Amino acid sequence: MSDRTRISKLHPCFDKVPNKGRIHLPVCPGCNIECNFCDRKLSSYEERPGVSASILTPEEAIQTLERALQLCPQITVAGIAGPGDTLASDQAIETFQRIKEKHPELLKCMSTNGLLLYERAEELILLGIDTLTVTVNAVDPKILSKIVSRIRYHGRTYEGVEAAAILIWNQLAGIRKMAAAGVTIKVNTVLISEINRDHIAEIAKTVKEAGASVYNIIPLIPQYKLAHLREPGCVEIDSARREAEEYIDVFRHCARCRADAVGIPGKLEIGSQVYTQQLYLRETFSHG
Repeated sequence: MSDRTRISKLHPCFDKVPNKGRIHLPVCPGCNIECNFCDRKLSSYEERPGVSASILTPEEAIQTLERALQLCPQITVAGIAGPGDTLASDQAIETFQRIKEKHPELLKCMSTNGLLLYERAEELILLGIDTLTVTVNAVDPKILSKIVSRIRYHGRTYEGVEAAAILIWNQLAGIRKMAAAGVTIKVNTVLISEINRDHIAEIAKTVKEAGASVYNIIPLIPQYKLAHLREPGCVEIDSARREAEEYIDVFRHCARCRADAVGIPGKLEIGSQVYTQQLYLRETFSHG
């Protein structure tokens, strides 16, 4: 079985009719970019990305994984999607190393904002990361500067167009490097009607040329600095997806999962059972 076939059979994000399970392990405490729509927090009830009930250590993550596999044997993917960025600390890489040793049968799936993707790509390749999701909200620095306020990069804080240009370069260079190593790449874009709606086709074309194979358009959840904007409707989302499909395969069943989601997307969610013993607040988030 080829890697691509294996991924399509075992990963719910790449299967058109998801019947396999996944677990997101929330081990990442901080982020190195500040997106204007992002309201990361510790919460046991909000159903959206960037939220988890707690932050786990790598040791606790493995214990949690074992508990989840007992409750949901259909889990075939161990993923890390935050709640901070997966490459802003070493927590995700250490956790994946433990998963590789204890459960080599599981697909290893990581999500990142891509700021450190190019320079940490070799570590991920050696780990055997199977699928990688990179959030690319624009490939034009002027547009991205309206979405990302600032970044923290190599000990310095950058803002505006300069920050956006650094982020875009690292995202695309990182995608090229990971794709060249055979890693399956999915790109997420948050659709913001007033900012990047007319830019979707350009993003899709650019990330496809860089090596991404799947594109996921996620409607904005109006919050934080973009709380005054509207959430795109179904017709607008469908139109944007059809534009993107001219260049790349489009993912259409995103459930906007929490950073500690567990179960079969859209069918069975057992995060509250798996993380019952972890509902304590030990770490807070930071942007640098």
